[in-house]
Amino acid sequence: MKTIRYSLDNIDGKGIATITFDEPDSPVNTMCLQWQEDMDAVAARVLEDKDSITGILLTSAKTTFFAGADLKAAMRLTTADAPRIFEEIERVKKNFRTIETLGKPVVSLLNGTALGGGWEVGLVGHHRIAIDDKKTQFGLPEVTLGLLPGASGVTKMTRHLGLMGAQPYLVEGKTFNPAEAKALGLVHDLVAPGPDAAAEMKTKALVWISANPSAQHPWEAKGYKVPGGLPSSPAVAQMLVVAPAVIKKQTRGLYPAPEAIIACMVEGLQVDLDTALRIESRYLAKLMSGPQAKAMINTFFFNLNAIKSGQSRPAGVPRFKPAKVGLLGAGMMGAGIAYCQASKGMSTVLKDVSQEKADLGKSYSAKITQGRVDKGRMKPEAQQAILDLIHPTGNTADLQGCDLIIEAVFENRELKARVTQEAEPLLAPGGFFASNTSTLPITGLATASAKPEKFIGIHFFSPVDKMKLVEIIKGQQTDDETVARAYDYVQALGKFPIVVNDSRGFFTSRVFGTFVMEGAAMLGEGIPAAAIENAGLQCGMPVGPLAVLDETALTLSLHVMEQTRKDFAAEGKTYTTTPGELVVEQMVRQHGRPGRAGGAGFYDYPTEEQAKKGGKKFLWPQLKPLFEKADAPWAIADLKDRLLYRQAVETARCLAEGVLTSVHDANIGSIFGIGFPAWTGGAMQFIYGMGFEAFEQRAAALAVRFGPGFAMADDVKAAIRRHQPHY
Repeated sequence: MKTIRYSLDNIDGKGIATITFDEPDSPVNTMCLQWQEDMDAVAARVLEDKDSITGILLTSAKTTFFAGADLKAAMRLTTADAPRIFEEIERVKKNFRTIETLGKPVVSLLNGTALGGGWEVGLVGHHRIAIDDKKTQFGLPEVTLGLLPGASGVTKMTRHLGLMGAQPYLVEGKTFNPAEAKALGLVHDLVAPGPDAAAEMKTKALVWISANPSAQHPWEAKGYKVPGGLPSSPAVAQMLVVAPAVIKKQTRGLYPAPEAIIACMVEGLQVDLDTALRIESRYLAKLMSGPQAKAMINTFFFNLNAIKSGQSRPAGVPRFKPAKVGLLGAGMMGAGIAYCQASKGMSTVLKDVSQEKADLGKSYSAKITQGRVDKGRMKPEAQQAILDLIHPTGNTADLQGCDLIIEAVFENRELKARVTQEAEPLLAPGGFFASNTSTLPITGLATASAKPEKFIGIHFFSPVDKMKLVEIIKGQQTDDETVARAYDYVQALGKFPIVVNDSRGFFTSRVFGTFVMEGAAMLGEGIPAAAIENAGLQCGMPVGPLAVLDETALTLSLHVMEQTRKDFAAEGKTYTTTPGELVVEQMVRQHGRPGRAGGAGFYDYPTEEQAKKGGKKFLWPQLKPLFEKADAPWAIADLKDRLLYRQAVETARCLAEGVLTSVHDANIGSIFGIGFPAWTGGAMQFIYGMGFEAFEQRAAALAVRFGPGFAMADDVKAAIRRHQPHY
């Protein structure tokens, strides 16, 4: 055996079989093919040694217990592999069942994190002991990768916790720490962290083995009843009537995993255990060989790990965390950044034109934290510690000694230049300056800086406390040290940094603009507004393009368009207004509808009083007579493709132009920054998942009918092929 060590030792007159997971040349244990073969050998050994065994210990030689499935192998699967996947899953379960039904007590010694297949390995034990470390995570987050826990996870968790109790941990993929696991009854004993923890776990295990010579899982015992009742019990049956509809509403039918999990849970409780395990294997084989799982594994495992491990961070620069950060502008963006910084222990100077405005910005943090205190999720002392780190001021001199200063003022080049020149001299030695602009090129803004090599773009998304993505924009003169420090700062906030090169709109704002303007263009073509909005929802975007335009303000889109027109003129170029921009211009100038903040846009909004009574927004009735054409040809499939393909083509252009330099930045940026549908795996994975030739043909057809936004030049096609990942 190469990934598992097996020993049978006489301890105090007892035959203790120890199964130690230890995959060579790997920091973690995985269910790789070699491990599956080794498990065959382990199962054979325990059967052979059955008469000599008093108890079995499951242990790990790594700092974590077990990491789960070999996901690189999963990326190479196709639908034709489903039968083979089924057989492999059944093989793993057969070995699990051999160990847990041997008639000997089995104890899992959980020395660290056990997620996915790792938790399923842990569930083999009749008794589970864990080190009580809050950083340790247990659970079954497979649903976030488009999969279900198929190595007995669904079957066992449902029998441990019942249908209702297991649902958050299976359908939602909720994880839990050792103390929470003990409260759920999933872990039976805890030991304190420390150098003696492993020995203490083993001692406790041996005591338990002596006291429970005939241990078995709860469902093997006579008289076992499922917690909360079977699917046929009235309370559960009532829930099952609405559960599929609730899931369908949440997933819009685009994510098969949650539906498969709930079906597997319900079906599995109506049959014996072995049949339930077989049902589980079938569902997993189908999901694992399907396109959504591959797309989601690619992005939410491999691409996200690339971001977390710093693949886009310049190498050779020491790690950095600023002790003091200055923020210029205490509006919604500045106030949000201030809260995020203070909640991570960073001293923050929140500067605005007056003390009153700065104080108002700080009140945002007070409001967020007070809500948590009221719900018992935060102690008042912790709230005060956060608020004490935010220093609101109207005095520029208070920025003295900041390691980083970020301007988050209005999108006006002259204003940004002025505040840069005022604040930059106050930076600590070696400090750097950043702009939170969402569209203005960083290289141009850096001309106001005395040190353009220490000037960078750090683009947050609103609301800052909820949005995980931050776009780092490297200007033409920005040096590697500044990029690396910006990357470290973003990671210190607990957010995902992507690094892009400078251009108008960078990556996220540029691609986001294609989504909303394609929607506005459809309206201008005479397509019903409701159909456009529904197409956005049906393809998996969080909201429709017209609703998004309202939220970000039509006046802001108009301002960006006007600024771009001026910049083009200054460069001797002619700016061509797009069909979507013409619609936005008409809405603002002719009809006085600036967007949600102004009370009216593509939607009408309820007053505060109406909202309290349940009033909701609705599409402005005048859109129909103003724009809709009875003879406008449209099909919902075309509308959905236009919204997705337009963004994907623009993302590929960013890659071809060098604005983006990696596929992982493209995919993570598109999902967490723009809301590109997660089921696709991101804008570039959407292309790869579709298959480049099929994507190219459809994009070309859309270009003929709906304009050059869908056309791909040869350099774009070459970039797509060049960056295609291989597993």
